[in-house]
Amino acid sequence: MAENIIQIEKLNKVFSSAEGEVKALEDINLEIAKGDIYGIIGLSGAGKSTLVRCMNLLERPTSGIVRVNGKNLPELEDRFLREERRKIGMIFQHFNLLMQRNVVDNVTFPMEIAGVKKKEAREKALEYLETVGLKEKAKAYPSQLSGGQKQRVAIARVLASEPEILLCDEATSALDPQTTKSILALLKEINRKYGITIVVITHEMSVVQEICSHVAVLNHGHLVEKGTVEELFRSPKTEEAKKLVFSGSAHIRRMQSERMVRVTFNGRSAYEPIIGNIILELKRPVNILYADTRTVNGKAEGEMILQLPEEKEVADKIIAYFREKDLGVVEVDGYAE
Repeated sequence: MAENIIQIEKLNKVFSSAEGEVKALEDINLEIAKGDIYGIIGLSGAGKSTLVRCMNLLERPTSGIVRVNGKNLPELEDRFLREERRKIGMIFQHFNLLMQRNVVDNVTFPMEIAGVKKKEAREKALEYLETVGLKEKAKAYPSQLSGGQKQRVAIARVLASEPEILLCDEATSALDPQTTKSILALLKEINRKYGITIVVITHEMSVVQEICSHVAVLNHGHLVEKGTVEELFRSPKTEEAKKLVFSGSAHIRRMQSERMVRVTFNGRSAYEPIIGNIILELKRPVNILYADTRTVNGKAEGEMILQLPEEKEVADKIIAYFREKDLGVVEVDGYAE
């Protein structure tokens, strides 16, 4: 089992304003394993950006422990804190490039500050630009690049600092779906090639499903659920997680039903006619309201929203049958309107 590179214990963050105190984070406990790609997801105002900024002390916690590589950052003296921060890179939704510098000079900039010799810095910059697929744009300026290309330059610039951890704060939110997919593929390759631990902050479940192995769900400053991405997709336990996971909820709201379930299945069960079998066995109709397939952490997963027969005994038998087949089953009748 991989050691934890980030450990957060009883973390609290309170902001003070003229209107009073606002609890942005309350009693957060979280462990992130070395080499993992970890997602932190929540709707706007959930506290996820505050949490990720507490990981490198851009925001200093009001109380609690933020342990990185075994060191509690809030307790470190400034010079030691600066040393630890060099190991933590960060990319943002807006790329923060220097518009008056060309691409290669943007990438060399943090190395210049760190005192790396100009020739060595340039060689490293070109190496990392090749990693992100932009070596041919070395002499271009940010104004000549697309949004996806700008984000790739920002990623190359962070890699030039040779971080052990990469924090991504809504790094794909300003990009179109196709570009988002390419950036996520790049992050996954960087994780594989360099062993960098990546923390992804997002409000989009599709981002988490694409590259993350583990995920934590935040809601109004509270950590309400955490586990593997597969566990969350197949069987979310809290209402907050269900709202993020149930991609079919918009369709459900247009249906009237007493009892509905969300059934999830993977590639192993995709070829078995489970719905057909249950209809034949119980002689009752099952209405498919919504169906979809997607990739979750590199594996094919599917989901269906089913309207069950009104008879409680029959509906219970159907749910029991699905569970016997090791399918994920969650009742979603609370989403019917």
